[in-house]
Amino acid sequence: MQPIQAIRWDADQRSVRIIDQRRLPGEFVERDLATLEDVREAIRTLAVRGAPALGIAGAMGVCVALAPHVALDRHAFLAMARSAATDLVATRPTAVNLAWAVQRVLRTGARTPGPPASILDAMRAEASAILAEDQVMCRRIGEAGVPLLRDGASVLTHCNAGALATGGIGTALAPIYVAAEHGLRVTVLATETRPLLQGSRLTAWELGRAGIETTIITDSSAAARMRAGDVDLCLVGADRIVANGDCANKIGTYALAVLAHHHGIPFYVAAPTSTIDPSLPAGEAIAIEERDPGEVLSLGEVRVAAHGARARNPAFDVTPAELISAIITDQGIFRPPYAFTVKGPEGHSFVASASDL
Repeated sequence: MQPIQAIRWDADQRSVRIIDQRRLPGEFVERDLATLEDVREAIRTLAVRGAPALGIAGAMGVCVALAPHVALDRHAFLAMARSAATDLVATRPTAVNLAWAVQRVLRTGARTPGPPASILDAMRAEASAILAEDQVMCRRIGEAGVPLLRDGASVLTHCNAGALATGGIGTALAPIYVAAEHGLRVTVLATETRPLLQGSRLTAWELGRAGIETTIITDSSAAARMRAGDVDLCLVGADRIVANGDCANKIGTYALAVLAHHHGIPFYVAAPTSTIDPSLPAGEAIAIEERDPGEVLSLGEVRVAAHGARARNPAFDVTPAELISAIITDQGIFRPPYAFTVKGPEGHSFVASASDL
């Protein structure tokens, strides 16, 4: 099942075509990002978002930035590639996939012989491979996670970790899509996800297009729904998973994990192995992006806070590994104690020991 395609090349691979997620659910608008600044602005303003999609956008974005400059000599061309990569990675520092994918295309460029035109062709091919791998990754996460769902299950999810956040069918939503393909009836409780409402705007929109029953709840009502017995399991994504299994995800995820633990509800994280960053020992080392306080003080263009009030707007929080029942990846389901310590080929991270592989 491929409900939507959130990111891809345009016809001649000179622009990145995205669904502009700022316009959903009111309008379905696709945009072509034709310059480095277009890609940076789209990432910064969340026109494209979600850790895997950010990686794809970054990989393609480096190529977009280089396309007008193939007349440069090799040294200057590769220096421009490194500069573009640095600019893109700085745009969203918490999501590890962005840096991971950008580094992949840079390595490809550096080891490709020949003139800049040949280097750019190889980098475009690498970016295309990242997209194709992401589609396979999503399917594998879905197949790995579907045994955790029973017919009639009610799943609580947070933010959007579906097709809009990836090149395929999603991470946290992938088991739900695969369950539907297998004929299982699964319903979803989607938290609205303040301040930018990714749950109510995006998750509910894409699940509705796929015919999956979804109920939007306010973030503050999750505890009451758990106590009432309306939640069988929680299933969320991640933007960075560190060596001990701590996971950074959209702000509010930590609170849901605490609530799920209190109510005895399984709490699962779904993410590709490229989201694992074993270079950081624990969650305290993760850089947490602080976004514009205006996103909290307003809803869209309408201010909802008292004038003169200040706001904090961290985009992510960190869920400790001890609150996570299992981490679902494209390499299988990993359970505590987590030990993400080994780097695989091309920067893919995997674990030294795991279950359900």
